[in-house]
Amino acid sequence: MILAAAALLTVGAILFTLLIRSSDLPEPEPVSPTRHLEERKAAIYENLRDLQFEFRLGKLSSTDYEQSKLGLQKELAAVGTEIDRVAGKRKAAPVAFELPKTCPHCGAKFDKPMKFCGECGKSMTGGAA
Repeated sequence: MILAAAALLTVGAILFTLLIRSSDLPEPEPVSPTRHLEERKAAIYENLRDLQFEFRLGKLSSTDYEQSKLGLQKELAAVGTEIDRVAGKRKAAPVAFELPKTCPHCGAKFDKPMKFCGECGKSMTGGAA
């Protein structure tokens, strides 16, 4: 009886494996074009942390530390530039934000822009103080 149950379980497992449809499988994760660059960037940051730790322990001289640090920073800058190039990122221009001269809560008017109202004390940007 145990042998029959084991055989039935084995046949069921084999049939289940063979009859799985590809539509039942989860979608594979898309491969990022910058994945290897992101991994390299993380490795450089780790190397910089290790370098600083060894310098603090006194294992490196000041000149060796500065030279190694500069080399890693240059490599990090190159990797960052490559990530931006591959990803097609463009740095957005900073948005100029003008503070209001009139309080949206109490309507008090001021000569210059302010973060908080001088009358009611609430935020001039519309949020709570």
